[in-house]
Amino acid sequence: MPEINNDKAIILFDGVCNFCNASVNFAIKHDTKNYFLFAPLQSEKGKELLIKYNIDAEATDSFVLIEDDKAYIKSTAALRVVKHLNRLYPLMYTFIIVPSFIRNGIYDYVSRHRYKWFGRKESCMIPSEEVRNKFIS
Repeated sequence: MPEINNDKAIILFDGVCNFCNASVNFAIKHDTKNYFLFAPLQSEKGKELLIKYNIDAEATDSFVLIEDDKAYIKSTAALRVVKHLNRLYPLMYTFIIVPSFIRNGIYDYVSRHRYKWFGRKESCMIPSEEVRNKFIS
């Protein structure tokens, strides 16, 4: 298990959601600085972090970013993630200027339909050997 420190951010994700798993794989691919660690929300570590940061698991059931000892949810979390990716993806962070009620409205719409559109797994993903060191348990 990798050491958790302030040099890293943690992405908590819905481990049974195909869209969320694809997003995690995308982040891993474009995280060339190895800034992110990952844990399914359904894992013991995921549940522990939700409690620690006082996040309602029912209201936030798809994606959480923990960075600099603060928790971010919904579109703000997603935009803070792209800020650390390679290529031109950090430019997407400019959408942070869009009011959060608009960004989160779009985020919530996709989140509500993610299982219908992308499907779901019966259990959390098992990371491959080459990326297992990016997952905390």
